[in-house]
Amino acid sequence: MTRTFENIIAWKKAHEFVVQIYHVTSSFPDFEKFGLCSQFQRAAVSVPANIAEGYKKISKADKLRFFNMSQGSLEECRYYCILSKDLGYIDDTKYQMLVQMLLDTSYMLNAYIKGVVNNNGIKD
Repeated sequence: MTRTFENIIAWKKAHEFVVQIYHVTSSFPDFEKFGLCSQFQRAAVSVPANIAEGYKKISKADKLRFFNMSQGSLEECRYYCILSKDLGYIDDTKYQMLVQMLLDTSYMLNAYIKGVVNNNGIKD
């Protein structure tokens, strides 16, 4: 049982992903500041933010809705990783690292969701 969203492994991994996205996008071209950088950062931030918001929701349906939004944002980030690589803003090594972080976060979030669905001691 967790006492705060900060104890959720999926949230921790999502937060690490956000920090990495901010580092990576800081080296993107200046003209992308209000384009790809902004979109990528917003989508990344949405992942742990929705986990945090969903954590305090009372009903299972509300919790799952927010966790599903996090999953959607992860997929959005997956596309931004592909686009960033194809535009030459990140190399293959950085791309692989970001995608692995994304997959790890998704795996842990899916496990947490299964716990919520099955009522495996996951409460506020």
